[in-house]
Amino acid sequence: MSAHEQCPHRDGRVDLGPEFKADAPARYARLRTLGPIHPARFHLGLEGWVVVGHDLAREALTHPALLKDSTPAAEALAAAGYVLNKPSVGLGGQMLQADPPEHGRLRRLAAAAFTTRRTAALAPRVERIAHELLDVLPAAGETDLVEAFNAPLPATVIAELLGIPEEFHTDFRRWSGQALQVASPDHRTALASLHRMLAGLIEDKRRDPRDDLLSALVAVRDERDGRLSEEELTGTALMLIVAGHESTVNLLGNAVLALLRHPEQLALLRARPELMPGAVEEFLRHDTSVERSTNRYAAEDLELGGVRIPRGGLVVVALGSAGHDAPQAEETDPAVLDVGRPHARHLAFGYGIHHCLGAPLARLETAIALRVLLERVEGLELAVPEADLEWIGSGIIRGVRSLPVRYRVGPHRA
Repeated sequence: MSAHEQCPHRDGRVDLGPEFKADAPARYARLRTLGPIHPARFHLGLEGWVVVGHDLAREALTHPALLKDSTPAAEALAAAGYVLNKPSVGLGGQMLQADPPEHGRLRRLAAAAFTTRRTAALAPRVERIAHELLDVLPAAGETDLVEAFNAPLPATVIAELLGIPEEFHTDFRRWSGQALQVASPDHRTALASLHRMLAGLIEDKRRDPRDDLLSALVAVRDERDGRLSEEELTGTALMLIVAGHESTVNLLGNAVLALLRHPEQLALLRARPELMPGAVEEFLRHDTSVERSTNRYAAEDLELGGVRIPRGGLVVVALGSAGHDAPQAEETDPAVLDVGRPHARHLAFGYGIHHCLGAPLARLETAIALRVLLERVEGLELAVPEADLEWIGSGIIRGVRSLPVRYRVGPHRA
């Protein structure tokens, strides 16, 4: 019997809906025992394949005939009412949805504004924001850690980095959360709202440039050879907001939840804060916030992992699953959380030409936020049964909608 015939679903397809997402690590583990690739059903009834094995994931992420161009699948996408990459509607006009040679041009131009220097310079500000968020909490009690800490920290960082005025912060945080929840009725409205906000801010930066990333992107649009189009400028800024903000919000949530599930690891990280950089890699490997890749489409008939994928076939890579299948530096159980694991290997930021441009910022924010949290917050524990936690039900993001905790917070000792 083939792996696909053993697939634990009635019609032989893995249904990647809300029920799957709430229990994704265990379900991916089961699928990996059956094979590295499986037929799957996605949002709006779209059908394709999900890659769950590490080695095949790397192959799929770099396959020259698996592209972001959805033209071969246009008929199936339209029939499903899929949000296509239209100006002011989808996430088009940016490198995440582009193929070579356009991808290389867009990435080079974005990288010219999103520099290592600009990212590294954020460290002191990230730490101040973390302390400020804890300073306003009562000394002890219960709070939703997502709302009180995990969400506002990266939201404030990306807003200040881009130069988004404070009066827009509440709206852009709400819209960015809704934009990645593709089954939400607010999905399209949120994307359109972010486009309108950014279009207005771009005009403001063009008239009055400041020392911020959005002004730098406007300069790239207006001054450089091979410059960004207006749609590409807006799309790139939108991608930085949505992808950069939501992935870090949920990486923090997943990391804290993992530590609460493994108190011995929490104690170890408190006692040895020098482990934090490696621990962040382990959190990315163990339960990453970007559960799976964006869609790829077969530009021609091809074979992947022994499976025939026809032209137009949809392929998605389960990035979180790949981290549990990746060979590690030591022969340790990949199902176990180990904050001292040396050189944890994962595909949380993708692989190949689409490797996440914002990975250094995500690592920086997560390491600083967790360090400050563990330094100042004692008695951290879930305030509800774990079974009561609600997981985000659609889209590529994995995380809980809220994380109610009990805590005691100490003073900031500079």
